[in-house]
Amino acid sequence: MTGQSSIIDDYISQCEPALQDRLREIRRVIQEAAPDAAEAFSYQMPTFVFHGNLVHFAAFKNHIGFYPAPSGIEAFKDEISVYKWAKGSVQFPLDQPIPFDLIRRIVLFRVEENQRLAEEKKARKKSAAKKP
Repeated sequence: MTGQSSIIDDYISQCEPALQDRLREIRRVIQEAAPDAAEAFSYQMPTFVFHGNLVHFAAFKNHIGFYPAPSGIEAFKDEISVYKWAKGSVQFPLDQPIPFDLIRRIVLFRVEENQRLAEEKKARKKSAAKKP
């Protein structure tokens, strides 16, 4: 584990005991879907980074917030529509099961998206460097 991992461990351990298993499972699902992503702590939330911010998550009194960027919300808006959501976030109520498979699929989508954007950026830089 990296030094940043202990920050996420500390974050989870400071949450309500009833939430800790859910948060650990969300973390595990993200780690499995994005094994090359680095763990960080950003915006006061556990964060996964892969060619930029990938996803964030956080515990609140009545829900767990999941932040996959606006593109992650848009791509899964039909499935997310049953939850309270906004442009770049979705709230999973604590009185309902956490949709771990949905989280996994959103993370996989974001990994592919960030990889594609990074490759496009690299190609643009390479092309610009070739111009006289």
